[in-house]
Amino acid sequence: MGKTIAIVNQKGGVGKTTAAVNLAASIGQKGYRTLLVDVDPQGNSTSGLGCNKKEVKNSTYDLIIGTAQAKDTVIKTKFKNLDLFPSDMNLAGAEIELAGLDNRTERIKAALAPIKDDYDFIFLDCPPSLGLITVNALNAVDTVIVPIQCEYYALEGLSQLMNTIRQVKRLYNPLIEIEGILLTMYDGRLNLTQQVVAEVKRFFPQKVYAAVIPRNVRLSEAPSFGMPVCYYDKSSKGSKAFDDLATEFLLKNNKKANA
Repeated sequence: MGKTIAIVNQKGGVGKTTAAVNLAASIGQKGYRTLLVDVDPQGNSTSGLGCNKKEVKNSTYDLIIGTAQAKDTVIKTKFKNLDLFPSDMNLAGAEIELAGLDNRTERIKAALAPIKDDYDFIFLDCPPSLGLITVNALNAVDTVIVPIQCEYYALEGLSQLMNTIRQVKRLYNPLIEIEGILLTMYDGRLNLTQQVVAEVKRFFPQKVYAAVIPRNVRLSEAPSFGMPVCYYDKSSKGSKAFDDLATEFLLKNNKKANA
């Protein structure tokens, strides 16, 4: 059965979608069957994998509302071992519709259940908010990866996110755990970066990934070409960083790279 991981931070602009797209692609490259579930109404993971949102027949909105099943929603991308559940703008209204539905906090969990055996890892790219869709995602996963930007406001709001995860653990999903904390937009030359890193490690001992994601032009360019950075420019610093992260992620999950 596939392991499910939410990539979540309610603070926007921290590299959440960049992490979701590129970690999923790197894991796929290493020989593991991987699914990326885009539950962010902005749909940046969808376009980042070269999928035209206007041409999406069924999306994660249809999964959540119950008008489509997983097998009718999955898109096989052109990237190795990587499938996608795409998002579209309809998802923006799902918060309101969910409020009136039965089992409103378990819709994503129920939608993923039939296909969990088809994948080794399932990543969920969550919205930059702590609304009902994010609670749904947290209820559906085994663990959580939290990307944190190496800047002054990095820890602002983090206690709120941790509080939400604790509530979900208490009310809905007793098995949920922190998979890891990912430092993004890293610049080791800055004193501020070192201060943020020290603070994050103090809050989350043993949970901070050794691999860090630097600011990188090629990493920023890749989404406009609808490609993960490991396909857009394999020799770039961004690609190397995500390759290191994927290797570390697999080691922590007692797996090795198959390819």
